Amino acid sequence: MISRRHTLQLLGATAATALLASSLPAFAQNVSTEELTAEGPLGDVALGPKDAKVTIIEYASLTCSHCANFHKTTWPELKKRYIDTGKVRFILREFPLDPLATAGFMLARCDGNDKYYPITDLLFEQQRNWAFTDKPLDALRAIMKQAGFSQEKFDACLQDQKLYDAVNAVKNRGMEQFKVDSTPTFFINGQRHPGSLSINELETIIKPMLGE
Repeated sequence: MISRRHTLQLLGATAATALLASSLPAFAQNVSTEELTAEGPLGDVALGPKDAKVTIIEYASLTCSHCANFHKTTWPELKKRYIDTGKVRFILREFPLDPLATAGFMLARCDGNDKYYPITDLLFEQQRNWAFTDKPLDALRAIMKQAGFSQEKFDACLQDQKLYDAVNAVKNRGMEQFKVDSTPTFFINGQRHPGSLSINELETIIKPMLGE
């Protein structure tokens, strides 16, 4: 739950930065795809067909500037070229770096799966207007109003203890089971690739998997 103490933390939040991945080797690390694709307590909101040859799972934080850069520069082309054409299945998973990012993910989750990507896309696109302000919670409230959230709905969502615990459970599983310690981190058919990837870098990885 975003308690009074957490709310004070949100109000005083400053720009969030990605965690350093100094302990990670430069090469990709394989993870069991069976374990990786097992859904956590929130379930996954997937785009693309279940039988796609390539599955990309991204662990991201809504207050991570590198994640916002990926979703601004790479995501539209990835979606157009590979997800909308049925070649790739994509899953965004929660890895909040701070209470403000946790709040953003709770808001994205509490209005149903159909709103998950529209809201996360909006929050990434508008990141500088809410995550890097003196009063981030007020700014977040104003942005969510654009997405149809009333004051009552906004407050109720952030007081949902079950949802708060589930978002953090996704993060903790990523840390403990898959050794995620920076954002964004991508798992592409089980191969681990940390950092904001360009569309060209992604294509270098996925085209051989697609047989192209």
